[in-house]
Amino acid sequence: MSDSVALDPADLQILRLLQNDARTTYRELAAEVGVAASTCLDRVARLRRSGVILGDQLRLDPAKLGRGLQALLLVQVRPHRRELIGPFVDRIRSLPESRALFHLTGPDDYLVQVAVADAADLQRLVLDEFTSRREVARVDTRLIFQQWECGPLLPPAAN
Repeated sequence: MSDSVALDPADLQILRLLQNDARTTYRELAAEVGVAASTCLDRVARLRRSGVILGDQLRLDPAKLGRGLQALLLVQVRPHRRELIGPFVDRIRSLPESRALFHLTGPDDYLVQVAVADAADLQRLVLDEFTSRREVARVDTRLIFQQWECGPLLPPAAN
């Protein structure tokens, strides 16, 4: 069973435009797509109701907020049991340094993107919030030198 939603070319164009700038007005969207503003409003509302559009986000520059160093932490949790996972995930998500958290397959259980002030702050975070936890067996750290945004997310092209 697929969770995908049927999208026509106008829907795809609306999604492409909104992913590039979520502040685009319905009037601007309608002009770009070639439909009436009310039609555009209805389409966006349907895309929200169907769960295709999950929300709007404000992107901030971590460096301008005093968090100029970003890193990826590969975390191994042992034992990897449900009763340990919930509290671990809740704690990591609550940290102001955490930017994204992924549950993985393979030798590492989690990938955590963090933004910190500097190397000393990263060391403090790893020691105080990760390796001090009983269930954390290992943390492997990778610094992020540069990050790029990629194109809009659209469904796979039909063959």
